[in-house]
Amino acid sequence: MCGRYALTLTPEELKELLGLLELEDFPARYNIAPTQPILVVVSGESQEKGSNLPDRRAVLVRWGFTPSWVKDPKEFPLLINARAETAVGKASFRAAMRHRRVLVPASGFYEWHRPSKERGESSQAYWIKPRRGGVVAFAGLMETWSSADGSEVDTGAILTTAANASIAPIHDRMPVVIKPEDFSRWLDCKTQEPRDVADLMKPAEEDFFEAIPVSDKVNKVANMGADLQMPVVIEKPPKPPGRKPGDGQLSLF
Repeated sequence: MCGRYALTLTPEELKELLGLLELEDFPARYNIAPTQPILVVVSGESQEKGSNLPDRRAVLVRWGFTPSWVKDPKEFPLLINARAETAVGKASFRAAMRHRRVLVPASGFYEWHRPSKERGESSQAYWIKPRRGGVVAFAGLMETWSSADGSEVDTGAILTTAANASIAPIHDRMPVVIKPEDFSRWLDCKTQEPRDVADLMKPAEEDFFEAIPVSDKVNKVANMGADLQMPVVIEKPPKPPGRKPGDGQLSLF
């Protein structure tokens, strides 16, 4: 799964890397958690004539997907992730897979290796980032939930898939990564149906990410500093498990 991530690039860097026409200023965030506002990229309504830039814009959504048909969000589970293998067939995500696919920009994500509790071993946190740096775009889904009084809340979830060989020793799931050359195809919900983008929902290449063991400070949402990503020394790196794929108003301040 993906339950914490970071976005520390500047707005200028994101505008260039994601092809955004406009992006308001925001602070670096080192410990983004569920229910918080997250930045997502959506396809715009139109393209200016003569412009070579893609028509994309950034919006804020609440991290925790709420289908439009839910009557009371308090009685509905918090959906921060959607399984790529089954999302198109699930009632919660079916409409968003067809009409509201988004990109979730990140500098990387955190994951926990959880050893056997029977042996009394504690979990180990990892900061997992692109080996070559820069931004990574997770595949995401967006939905607007409307209450009985007419108020609306934009919500979102991150798609996950079976972990590749480099991440599997830590966890059996990982976020779906959309490559820059596939941004437009993923965001195009007018001509690209879910079956047309199914090939994009796969694990990242084996050498795309590097996993760095970090302290348990990241466990607390209140900790938000750059020191969360400082490496720590661990005695025994996790070993690959037996192969069982697939089991596998808002403000940024």
